[in-house]
Amino acid sequence: MDIIFVHELKVDTLIGIYPWERKVAQAIQFDLEIALPTSRACQTDNFEDALDYALVVQRINETLSQKHFSLLEALAEHIAQIILSEFKSPWVKVSVAKLGTIRGVKKLGVCIERRCEVNSVI
Repeated sequence: MDIIFVHELKVDTLIGIYPWERKVAQAIQFDLEIALPTSRACQTDNFEDALDYALVVQRINETLSQKHFSLLEALAEHIAQIILSEFKSPWVKVSVAKLGTIRGVKKLGVCIERRCEVNSVI
């Protein structure tokens, strides 16, 4: 399995359950590992056969500008489902962390792994 990664993508967004978290943007960090649908780009060296990292980052930024999340878990799940469905990845690992939210803690967060569920009829 071929995997691309995006590490330390930092975005300021409104996230959380407390009233102040709905008013003050917080820094969050994404780390992604995305399984490629095919390894074709390795053989062809053709951009059309590759997964466009920039589009993944753009899609995450769009999501954060359009939707509010209360929990990091829900945000991670939403991003995982976008990558599985829109980018046709068979597997994804999404880590999302709040930065500097608790005194003495550099970052805290959640990490999830999801696979594309293929329904087969026998």
